[in-house]
Amino acid sequence: MHIVDFYMLLNGLKLTIIMAFFAAGGAIIFGSILAVMRNYGTHGVNRVFGYLAGIYVEIFRNTPLLLWMYAACFVLPIVLGIPANYAVLGTIGLFLYTSSVMAEIIRGGLNSIPKGQFEAAASQGFSFPFTLWYIIFPQCYRKVTPTILSQCVTTIKDTSFLAALNVAELTNASKDILSRVTSFQEIVSVFATVAGLYFIVCFSLSLIVRYYSNRTKINLH
Repeated sequence: MHIVDFYMLLNGLKLTIIMAFFAAGGAIIFGSILAVMRNYGTHGVNRVFGYLAGIYVEIFRNTPLLLWMYAACFVLPIVLGIPANYAVLGTIGLFLYTSSVMAEIIRGGLNSIPKGQFEAAASQGFSFPFTLWYIIFPQCYRKVTPTILSQCVTTIKDTSFLAALNVAELTNASKDILSRVTSFQEIVSVFATVAGLYFIVCFSLSLIVRYYSNRTKINLH
């Protein structure tokens, strides 16, 4: 493989990481909000927000990711009157989908926290938001961080769906190169390089997940 093609793949990898970073980072924040709405929205007006959060999560978790990427790329420019930048819009679609997954992960962490901690915090004068921020969320994230990081690995690989929209991420960059090469050796080298780049990034993050999981188990004991 030519050095120019390798640099093209590195640029594709760079865009892949940037899109995954913003999609996963935003999904953790929005997913936390959805998890709180769904878990604690059980009374009065809050019940409406709880239902809305539940509807959002169920719709996105039970429909294809690529569908929401298409929706973001073709619907948002018309509705919002914004430029059709498929890299940005595709990342928005990935963010919306991943948020539903993150919401369920974080919700599982919230459910593992004893309800009595809210009563104890209230007895000390803590409001509900302060209880969440200072008491509940630190414990929740400590428990679900390995699962969140695993989902981040999945999000990195999910960016490959944007190749269908001709976004210049890693998979699409390899497609452009494969359209120009002819020999079997070159084709194999392209596939091996792309697989290697994905593996390096995802496996490195997986090692962090394993390290954190093992350290958490040690600290718990």
